[in-house]
Amino acid sequence: MESNIIERLFASFTELEGAINKARYTLKTRDVVPDGVVRRLESYDTILAKQRSLAVALCESIAQKNWDEVNRQVSLINGLSAMIRDDAKAILEALSTESEAPTDAETENFC
Repeated sequence: MESNIIERLFASFTELEGAINKARYTLKTRDVVPDGVVRRLESYDTILAKQRSLAVALCESIAQKNWDEVNRQVSLINGLSAMIRDDAKAILEALSTESEAPTDAETENFC
Protein backbone atom coordinates (compact mmCIF):
# COMPACT_ATOMS: atom_id res chain seq x y z
CA MET A 1 0.00 0.00 0.00
CA GLU A 2 2.83 2.41 0.85
CA SER A 3 4.36 1.98 -2.60
CA ASN A 4 1.00 2.75 -4.23
CA ILE A 5 0.75 6.02 -2.30
CA ILE A 6 4.33 6.94 -3.20
CA GLU A 7 3.70 6.09 -6.87
CA ARG A 8 0.64 8.34 -6.86
CA LEU A 9 2.67 11.10 -5.19
CA PHE A 10 5.35 10.98 -7.89
CA ALA A 11 2.65 10.77 -10.58
CA SER A 12 1.08 13.92 -9.15
CA PHE A 13 4.43 15.69 -9.50
CA THR A 14 4.58 14.67 -13.15
CA GLU A 15 1.02 15.89 -13.64
CA LEU A 16 1.86 19.20 -11.95
CA GLU A 17 4.94 19.59 -14.11
CA GLY A 18 2.76 19.06 -17.19
CA ALA A 19 0.29 21.69 -16.00
CA ILE A 20 3.12 24.17 -15.39
CA ASN A 21 4.49 23.55 -18.89
CA LYS A 22 1.02 23.88 -20.39
CA ALA A 23 0.50 27.19 -18.57
CA ARG A 24 3.88 28.40 -19.81
CA TYR A 25 2.96 27.45 -23.38
CA THR A 26 -0.47 29.10 -23.10
CA LEU A 27 1.06 32.32 -21.79
CA LYS A 28 3.45 32.42 -24.75
CA THR A 29 0.42 32.67 -27.04
CA ARG A 30 -0.78 35.84 -25.30
CA ASP A 31 0.24 39.22 -26.62
CA VAL A 32 1.25 40.65 -23.26
CA VAL A 33 2.28 38.70 -20.19
CA PRO A 34 3.54 40.52 -17.12
CA ASP A 35 7.15 39.63 -16.27
CA GLY A 36 6.08 38.79 -12.73
CA VAL A 37 3.85 36.01 -14.00
CA VAL A 38 6.72 34.42 -15.91
CA ARG A 39 8.96 34.62 -12.83
CA ARG A 40 6.25 33.06 -10.70
CA LEU A 41 5.93 30.15 -13.13
CA GLU A 42 9.69 29.67 -12.96
CA SER A 43 9.47 29.53 -9.18
CA TYR A 44 7.03 26.63 -9.54
CA ASP A 45 9.83 24.61 -11.13
CA THR A 46 11.98 25.23 -8.05
CA ILE A 47 9.15 24.31 -5.71
CA LEU A 48 8.43 21.15 -7.69
CA ALA A 49 12.09 20.12 -7.49
CA LYS A 50 11.97 20.62 -3.71
CA GLN A 51 8.83 18.49 -3.50
CA ARG A 52 10.50 15.68 -5.42
CA SER A 53 13.52 15.88 -3.13
CA LEU A 54 11.25 15.73 -0.08
CA ALA A 55 9.43 12.74 -1.57
CA VAL A 56 12.70 10.83 -1.94
CA ALA A 57 13.53 11.63 1.68
CA LEU A 58 9.98 10.59 2.59
CA CYS A 59 10.62 7.15 1.10
CA GLU A 60 13.73 6.83 3.24
CA SER A 61 11.84 7.92 6.35
CA ILE A 62 9.09 5.40 5.67
CA ALA A 63 11.68 2.64 5.24
CA GLN A 64 13.23 3.64 8.57
CA LYS A 65 9.76 3.89 10.18
CA ASN A 66 10.60 7.39 11.33
CA TRP A 67 6.97 8.52 11.56
CA ASP A 68 7.68 11.96 12.99
CA GLU A 69 9.85 12.73 9.97
CA VAL A 70 7.25 11.19 7.65
CA ASN A 71 4.61 13.54 9.05
CA ARG A 72 6.92 16.53 8.73
CA GLN A 73 7.83 15.73 5.13
CA VAL A 74 4.22 15.12 4.15
CA SER A 75 3.26 18.46 5.71
CA LEU A 76 6.03 20.23 3.79
CA ILE A 77 5.03 18.61 0.49
CA ASN A 78 1.39 19.54 1.07
CA GLY A 79 2.32 23.09 2.05
CA LEU A 80 4.37 23.56 -1.10
CA SER A 81 1.48 22.23 -3.18
CA ALA A 82 -0.86 24.68 -1.50
CA MET A 83 1.56 27.52 -2.29
CA ILE A 84 1.55 26.66 -5.98
CA ARG A 85 -2.22 26.13 -6.07
CA ASP A 86 -3.00 29.43 -4.33
CA ASP A 87 -0.52 31.42 -6.40
CA ALA A 88 -1.71 29.88 -9.67
CA LYS A 89 -5.28 30.71 -8.72
CA ALA A 90 -4.27 34.32 -8.04
CA ILE A 91 -2.49 34.52 -11.41
CA LEU A 92 -5.53 33.17 -13.24
CA GLU A 93 -7.84 35.60 -11.47
CA ALA A 94 -5.55 38.53 -12.29
CA LEU A 95 -5.24 37.52 -15.93
CA SER A 96 -8.97 36.94 -16.33
CA THR A 97 -9.72 40.31 -14.71
CA GLU A 98 -7.18 41.91 -17.01
CA SER A 99 -8.74 40.36 -20.12
CA GLU A 100 -12.26 41.29 -18.98
CA ALA A 101 -11.37 44.97 -18.50
CA PRO A 102 -13.42 47.13 -20.88
CA THR A 103 -11.60 48.76 -23.75
CA ASP A 104 -11.74 52.51 -24.40
CA ALA A 105 -14.26 51.90 -27.18
CA GLU A 106 -16.49 49.94 -24.81
CA THR A 107 -16.44 52.65 -22.16
CA GLU A 108 -16.75 55.61 -24.52
CA ASN A 109 -19.90 57.64 -23.95
CA PHE A 110 -21.63 58.46 -27.24
CA CYS A 111 -24.25 60.79 -25.70
